[in-house]
Amino acid sequence: MATRSADDLHRLAVELCISGRYARALRVLAQASGRTADPDLLARIEGTRALALQRTGAPADAEQVLRGALSARGLTTHTRAILRGQLGALAMYGGRLDEAERLFGEAIQALDEVDPLASARVRMNRSLGRMQLRDLEGAAADAEWAAARFAASGLATDEAHARHNLGYIALLSGDLVTALEAMLTARPAAATTPVAGAVGDMDRAEVLREAGQTTEAERLLERVAAVFGAHRMPQSRAEAEFQLARSLLTHDPERARKVALAASRRFQRLGNEAWAHRAEAIRLRAQLHTSRPGSRPELAERVEETAAGLGRAGFRGEATALRLTAGAADPSLDARRVRIGEDAPLEVRLIAHEVRAARARRRERYADVRRHAARGIDTLASWTATFGSLDLQTSAAMHGARLMYAGLDAALRSQDPEVVFAWTERARHLSHQSTPLRPPPDPQLAAELAEMRTIRAERPGIDWLDDPRAAELRERARRRQWAGTRAGEASERATLQTLREVLGADTAVLSFLYTGAELAVLVTDSEQDSLIRLGDPDRVSRLLPGLRADLDMAAAVRSGPMVAVVQAALQTRLAEIGADILDPALARTDRRRLVLTVPGILSGVPWGMLPSMAGRVFTAATSATRWVRAMSETPVVGGSTGFVVGPGVPRGEEEVARAGAAWPSSATLLADDATVRAAAGLAASSGILHIAAHGRHTADNPLFSGLELTDGVLFGYDIDLIPEVPRVVVLSACEVGRSSVRWGEEALGMARIWLHGGAESVIAAPVRVADDDACELLAVMHEGLAAGEAPAEALAAAARRTGIRAPFQVHGRGF
Repeated sequence: MATRSADDLHRLAVELCISGRYARALRVLAQASGRTADPDLLARIEGTRALALQRTGAPADAEQVLRGALSARGLTTHTRAILRGQLGALAMYGGRLDEAERLFGEAIQALDEVDPLASARVRMNRSLGRMQLRDLEGAAADAEWAAARFAASGLATDEAHARHNLGYIALLSGDLVTALEAMLTARPAAATTPVAGAVGDMDRAEVLREAGQTTEAERLLERVAAVFGAHRMPQSRAEAEFQLARSLLTHDPERARKVALAASRRFQRLGNEAWAHRAEAIRLRAQLHTSRPGSRPELAERVEETAAGLGRAGFRGEATALRLTAGAADPSLDARRVRIGEDAPLEVRLIAHEVRAARARRRERYADVRRHAARGIDTLASWTATFGSLDLQTSAAMHGARLMYAGLDAALRSQDPEVVFAWTERARHLSHQSTPLRPPPDPQLAAELAEMRTIRAERPGIDWLDDPRAAELRERARRRQWAGTRAGEASERATLQTLREVLGADTAVLSFLYTGAELAVLVTDSEQDSLIRLGDPDRVSRLLPGLRADLDMAAAVRSGPMVAVVQAALQTRLAEIGADILDPALARTDRRRLVLTVPGILSGVPWGMLPSMAGRVFTAATSATRWVRAMSETPVVGGSTGFVVGPGVPRGEEEVARAGAAWPSSATLLADDATVRAAAGLAASSGILHIAAHGRHTADNPLFSGLELTDGVLFGYDIDLIPEVPRVVVLSACEVGRSSVRWGEEALGMARIWLHGGAESVIAAPVRVADDDACELLAVMHEGLAAGEAPAEALAAAARRTGIRAPFQVHGRGF
């Protein structure tokens, strides 16, 4: 290092700053400043030192250093412009956005002609400031200009950073698909160091949060905060904590309050008033969600003080969100004076509708509650209508959860069946208002999923998705599925009138609803509508985990003295749940065939095993709208029947042999032939597909749930690669009928994934099923299918003939 010039040392320090090694960079800069008398180089050394000081928690010192450098005599216009751009960056990091915009503009004007690369770097920073000011058009223009200059100069890493920023701008404009695609495309070239990777990951976590996938977003943000902490970057660490608190606000306000408080204190220690206000706003919003109305009158003053500080710093959308949250949470903090523009962020517009609904509820004007909630949900639906991805559709429902609960509660209070039915369908319809178009073939996705299978085989534990390569491939799969699946034609929601038009004399629809506090069911048949309030939802939630354990135990204990004990406990639990949620509904109708539409809280109920379901035939429909539309279409008949047996299923080969005997001809994949590729090919050519395999439900990543075949798991993502899925899918596998509940209403699992892919009916179980029961019951069910019976009729008939009450149930059309 002794032989290096001051210029070389300065370049080394810049590289060290880029990699997040600020302490060493400061030492190198001290050496560089002692080896030159050139005023311009000395000033640039000081400019780099200022940025290193800012990132390591000394923003006041950084600004003093930079202003001192600017005051030096003999500087060229070029150097002064670079320093002004750096001063603009300090202002931006400090939340002084208007000042930053002015400084950036002055620097760019001086640099555009004489040093386009330096201008490109200033424009990169200005694009960040403009994003915070919600000047997305200006931010995109700067990022595009910079990307073009970097590309022309062969600077691939810098270009990748610019492309990543364009992805973030897409996020702010609501285009999550483009945002994720841009960020993941840029990541290999941009994430050249742990710090650079953490910067990109923090932005990507925001995409996941906006998509409603908060669990993954929060894990990512926790790792990002740790990276920044390890590199002694308190500003960046506090920013990651701020983003974490924003995500937690949607579902864990108490933890959000604590994390936001820690971030606020960190910003205050840095002297960053603007970002401290941002974190304080999240803390206040969390407190408003958890405190009782009127219990904290001092909040009003604190809310207004923080909102005013946000407004001064240019964070007007966040100021509005805070004021609106206050108005929604507490009548003493009314926010009726807040004005919302059409260009306001989606979050702000939705909170505005929540405020109006809350105000109407306080006045007990429940029709107005429904009107305001419906407008908010329609605003959200206009955004989600273009999503073809099931993953994105179900998780994005997060943004409408509070509005949905408000509307459902107001609908239940009306006691009007038409109103209640409309709201149950609105709740179900948000995530599947349009039919997805089948994506084109994607050989690259197929290859990446094959690699995922290899990783999973090498790491059979539940943590296999945390493998770095698996995490990378998971992101690619998500990107391809989000981008490759487009929304098709939107469908109108069914009304009670259209429902009655397709109901036969022997069919009733049970529309369950959950308001967040109450459970109820609307029973509709050709003669009457009955609205019934059900048992305590908290009690049901407590019973279901125990029921699952009882069902698993009953499947495992098939002989010996414990059988009677296990069965008695199971039957008691089934009777208790049935008495709470089903018996009151069935007391209002004698119809033999039932269509059930249920909220996420009831997604794990094995309906066919409840005592009062004996003698009934039922199907679990995604929504009444979907069922009505299916009933209006001519059912597809014919097509070959295919069977697949995965490894390790004790009676799997016997099961498919007996089931296949019901059909004139069928195709079967056994042993080494039962590969994922072969199974997908058989699915594409079959009208009915039966898979007997071990299955696993992955709660945090439902599309990586799947079926164990010879060469690995057939994932949910693989279903999108099948050109045409069978009309009936039988999943004789433990757990794959389970679902992950997303935001109250939405439940996502393998059954839903097959239905989304185009299957009419899926037969699956939400819990473990004894191999003997599956073998006996499903073999007899195939006799009914082969005779032309609808899936739900065939399954019910098989249960009667065999005497087996197993948790298999039909999802979709059913009959």
